[in-house]
Amino acid sequence: MSTLKKIVAIGPESTGKSSLCQALASHYGTLWCPEYARDYLLENDNNYLEPDLEVIAKGQLALEELQTKEAERRKDPFLFIDTDMYVMKVWSEYSFERCAHFILDQIAKRRYDLYLLCHIDLPWTPDILREYPDLQNRQELFRIYQDLLEQQSVPFVDITGGNFERIKPAIRAIDERYLNEK
Repeated sequence: MSTLKKIVAIGPESTGKSSLCQALASHYGTLWCPEYARDYLLENDNNYLEPDLEVIAKGQLALEELQTKEAERRKDPFLFIDTDMYVMKVWSEYSFERCAHFILDQIAKRRYDLYLLCHIDLPWTPDILREYPDLQNRQELFRIYQDLLEQQSVPFVDITGGNFERIKPAIRAIDERYLNEK
């Protein structure tokens, strides 16, 4: 049985999820799983419809499975994952007011060890793929993610501060949970 711990960065867009996953993977010498949606949207000129979100979800899961197998092969202690099915659920419901059953089923089936909830305290960074630059939307989306995590049994840690400060609470939480448990 694998001892790989899967740790997911979650939160609204432009909250440093990708940067955090990359930095944590570098710190611990492990792999990280990028967000599949970015490549998919770039290939499709940022055009998407509701059915595309299920395609993106399946692509994210396939990428996660590949990275999981490689991390297990390497005997990495952690896999840092930028985005999971909760992000797909929020995106679907926020954009289309419903969510595909496939995504909801995957939320029920998949297990993760820790969530890193990225706050909106970083300045908004424009990007052709980002849709919600205004503060009101960002605050609303953050509350949605926070509510989701508070209602499930997996632990989560609030990640705040500037780009370079955000890694500190994540490392502290990971070390306390998994490296100091002996």
